[in-house]
Amino acid sequence: MIFKGTIHRLGRDVDTDVIIPARYLSIPNMEELARHCMEDLDPEFTRKVKKGDLIFADENFGCGSSREHAPLVLKEIGISCIVAKSFARIFYRNAINVGLPILSCIDAADRANEGETAIIDVIKGSIRIGDQKFTAAPFPPFVLEIVQLGGLMPYVRKAIDASLIEREKRE
Repeated sequence: MIFKGTIHRLGRDVDTDVIIPARYLSIPNMEELARHCMEDLDPEFTRKVKKGDLIFADENFGCGSSREHAPLVLKEIGISCIVAKSFARIFYRNAINVGLPILSCIDAADRANEGETAIIDVIKGSIRIGDQKFTAAPFPPFVLEIVQLGGLMPYVRKAIDASLIEREKRE
């Protein structure tokens, strides 16, 4: 899983209410909901993001409430991967559950500038910005498979299907 995209640089403590304000959570359509992503931080944010773009942020990205909508709207607007100095624990888990790859790397987050291009290899944990290379801890194999399959639900479906096939072979 290699991602190449434009960097959108964010600061520290970007909470889930900034990512997707609670006042919009009653919108049932994900495409419409995603139009409000980061609007209190930058009203033009969703117009700037292109499919495949990347977020680089400081500490505690995704803090606040445990809403799963936050990583979902980031995927919906086209963010392919997030690199931050650190993530709030529940956001980290929600991102994995919806298949949004996220990596912690202090040095890469410090080096990243708005508008630059980065290349991220999630499998190896490598991050390249210009001629500089950084390393993040790669995902354990089962987490990588969850992300590669698009989230926890496809991962569970695959496991159930494999179990059913194995059961049919035994019968």
